[in-house]
Amino acid sequence: MDVFEAIESRRSIRRFKRDPVPAELLDRVLDAARLSPSSSNTQSWRFKVVTDDTIKKEIRASAYGQRFIEQAPVVIACCLDAEAFKERGRQTLRLVMSGARFSLEMMLRAVRGGKDKGFDPERVVINGTINVSIAVEHMVLAARALGLGTCWVRAFDAEAVARTLDLPDGLVLVCLLPLGYPDESPRPRPRKDLEDILIED
Repeated sequence: MDVFEAIESRRSIRRFKRDPVPAELLDRVLDAARLSPSSSNTQSWRFKVVTDDTIKKEIRASAYGQRFIEQAPVVIACCLDAEAFKERGRQTLRLVMSGARFSLEMMLRAVRGGKDKGFDPERVVINGTINVSIAVEHMVLAARALGLGTCWVRAFDAEAVARTLDLPDGLVLVCLLPLGYPDESPRPRPRKDLEDILIED
């Protein structure tokens, strides 16, 4: 399946077969996230893969009872790693010291240890959330191309889910991504026409 077919045929799946997702397919989906672009290549994402039925049941309880979260064979917790923005400065400094070529601005950021606008908390949250969202959409399309279904989930008590998953400090849960073989074929949802989303001169 090519990328355009995956885009056109992707649907939010809320009914999953009980069949497990083979490890090699799960790895390919996660690798799609790893390869996705991010602001200044911060790669500010972390993922926790959940297959345990008891934990999925707890997540469902913290996600307002959405049954398909528990039903899906896999749930991927998609998190923002704020520390990645600090690590970027350290990586840049190491590269500068090794003789790599960088702009003056990048070198100054590295020497300052991130004490500039690139490490403003609001900017980190915005850029970090965008980075995670891009990575998640890469997983969504990869899953579709592999015959799997997904559904973005944002309706949950983030603190309760984080406790259930025992997420490390510094990680912020952005979304949950149930994953599995679809047990439904939803019809396309309405979409605006192309001319309705273009800004004319």
